Amino acid sequence: MVIENNKNPVTKSIGEEIDKIENYIEQALFYARSNVVEKDYYIKKCNLREIVNESIKKNKNILMQEKTKVNLHDLDVKVNTDNKWIVFILSQILQNSNKYRKQESDLEIEFYAKEKKENVILWIRDNGIGIQKGEITRVFEKGFTGTNGRMSNKKSTGIGLYLCKKLCDKLGIAIELNSTQNQGTEIRLVFPQGSYMNM
Repeated sequence: MVIENNKNPVTKSIGEEIDKIENYIEQALFYARSNVVEKDYYIKKCNLREIVNESIKKNKNILMQEKTKVNLHDLDVKVNTDNKWIVFILSQILQNSNKYRKQESDLEIEFYAKEKKENVILWIRDNGIGIQKGEITRVFEKGFTGTNGRMSNKKSTGIGLYLCKKLCDKLGIAIELNSTQNQGTEIRLVFPQGSYMNM
């Protein structure tokens, strides 16, 4: 409230740092719970548009601050999953897209889904700096920061995508990543159709 009522460059900077601290705390809490997902999940039919909108709302400050363009389409599809865990996973992906944006152009992030007989695939695409070809297979490793993460201004922990993969595995969701350096990154979440997963 103090920041909202006293907007200036200093309070804006403080607000940004508070957001970062909150994100790191949430990451730590999800990491601590990641080995016992079965004690903290609730699988139900969820609308992908609602999940994506919730993750965008959760990250609205950083998206607005960087003037990120978000394109949503073909998301009115339902999947069996835990809403809270998927919002966290999408938030990690959004934060990575923002962190690894191109400085010379505006960031664009696209969300869309396709429903098939055996699964539903959610695509998340950005036009960021991309990942070096030789590093793509390692991005889900614990602590791996890669060339991009070692840049002095990125402050990468190597935990975000590792947690996404671990939680997806627990939820029975496949997570796949493709990237081209200097062109962008595409992540796919593949939700199985028709049955609840055994955790």
